[in-house]
Amino acid sequence: MRWYTALPTATVAAGASTVAYASLVERNHWTLRRFDVPVLAPGSAPLTVLHLSDLHMTAGQRSKRDWVAALDGLEPDLVVDTGDNLAGTDAVPTVLQALDPLLDRPGAFVTSSNDYYAPRPKNPLSYLTAPDKRVHGTHLPWQDLRDGLTGRGWLDLTNARGELSVAGRRIVFAGCDDPHIQRDRYDLVEGPADPTADLRIGVVHSPEPRVLDRFAADGYDLLLCGHTHGGQLRVPFYGALVTNCGIDRDRVRWLHRWAEPAPGRPNGTWLHVSAGLGTSPYAPARFACPPEATLLTLTARTP
Repeated sequence: MRWYTALPTATVAAGASTVAYASLVERNHWTLRRFDVPVLAPGSAPLTVLHLSDLHMTAGQRSKRDWVAALDGLEPDLVVDTGDNLAGTDAVPTVLQALDPLLDRPGAFVTSSNDYYAPRPKNPLSYLTAPDKRVHGTHLPWQDLRDGLTGRGWLDLTNARGELSVAGRRIVFAGCDDPHIQRDRYDLVEGPADPTADLRIGVVHSPEPRVLDRFAADGYDLLLCGHTHGGQLRVPFYGALVTNCGIDRDRVRWLHRWAEPAPGRPNGTWLHVSAGLGTSPYAPARFACPPEATLLTLTARTP
């Protein structure tokens, strides 16, 4: 009799401990991830790209703000922000404070759903049962965020193209608005990426395959995305339960090949999906998937 009465208690205790760890410890365990990406011409010196995504910042998140600001100490050559920076109407100043040291470096960004609309309370089980259903919250001051970034020289790639000179290399970009809420307009940026540039980068918040395939077909060497939170709640030895978009579970985070090399495209296309730095205020937990930024070291490909 004691065995049967003790088992539920132990199970409840284990569950409570897991929830406490996921919500109080891991979601604040800021992590720097590093990958090497062989996308530069043979003989090229390396370039470093700091990829930030999904800050979901609220005004009071000082620890996250200070950690992001300290990333400037990595001295990246380029910074790319793939959206979902805001989680409250008063968060723009905090995001700009976090990014302030990095805004003196070459940078580019796209805006996305949680820059336009505040999160709303929702049943956490809906991430499993209806991940594509969206109910928009309060409008956020995304224009203030955009103006704060472009005012310091960062490229706004939201359904736009652009280029930057980075450490003596010419990089061309194309970006889309958020496909997760059907705001992408790839037709505005379509066409072959400039083959004379030193590097071609595509930027979009949600890694929807229909958009990634068009970037790859146009010859972009590297695609940078966010949105998935790496699954946010991962099961050890299994991985993400959901991706919250069309990407497969195996590529829900980190660096992967999206398209193999082909004639005229010696790099193929690499894809990096950031696991992101935040959560919705209404789902403040991460498990087996710490919040992270990524430093990508772009290296010369093998001849």
